[in-house]
Amino acid sequence: MAFVTQNLIQKFHKDGFLVLERFFTAEECDSMRNQIQRIIAEMEVPPHCRTEFSTKGEEQLRVQGSSDYFLTSGDKIRFFFEKGVLDEKGNFLIPKEKSISKIGHALHAYDPVFKQVTHSSKVQELGRKLGLERPVIVQSMYIFKQPGIGGEEPLGRVLGFWIALEDATQENSCLWFIPGSHTSGITRRMVRAPPGSSTCVEFVGSERTYDDNQFIPVPISKGGLILIHGEVVHKSELNKSELSRHAFTFHVMEAKDTSWSKENWLQPTPELPFPSLYT
Repeated sequence: MAFVTQNLIQKFHKDGFLVLERFFTAEECDSMRNQIQRIIAEMEVPPHCRTEFSTKGEEQLRVQGSSDYFLTSGDKIRFFFEKGVLDEKGNFLIPKEKSISKIGHALHAYDPVFKQVTHSSKVQELGRKLGLERPVIVQSMYIFKQPGIGGEEPLGRVLGFWIALEDATQENSCLWFIPGSHTSGITRRMVRAPPGSSTCVEFVGSERTYDDNQFIPVPISKGGLILIHGEVVHKSELNKSELSRHAFTFHVMEAKDTSWSKENWLQPTPELPFPSLYT
């Protein structure tokens, strides 16, 4: 892990993201992919919980906001589906392993394979090089980016560790960033709605509009890690290729001198307080 130099840490602070190729081995990537297949094979999803996952503002409120299944997923392993993969009765129109958008939000806590990766010595060492004193893990997700249907991903917030479990290219929807955009501050947040609202979450503020030509593509090979500042503007497009683009991502917050907002949609619970990154 000696390859993460102070120059690279400075580059991260300047750009708001950092690409570290070959951070994880092919074997580590394959163990995560194999484990997720086992999780899907055993998946039992009640029809009323077959929640489509969407990142578009209005759709996000309609589909997720009215759904307790999403709001209470912070301390569980739950399944979210692509649009158009279920019929009116909630039955799958395509094989279920091709229908899933993501699995979240507590793989890091409850699954041994993902827990081991999240707390691996190289991740902990990277945290220390970044100067994190009391980092805690807020949430984790396995993102499938299914061929032909994998939707767009929204702009991000906390410090993200994004691991490519397959090569991510412009063809199969790699991430795109606006370098340096993390210095201009947040203009929109997704928060819990007041009791009695028609949705469980709402958006406060408005998203700035960004010119497409401000974004640069950031392709990365299988096993690569992209470190993402919580306020850097980034996105990924629809996956129009025939290849999936699996990724495992988790978010870390410096807990020293920080209190987690009670407004955030995701909250620690008595069953799962945010675990420390350092073991």
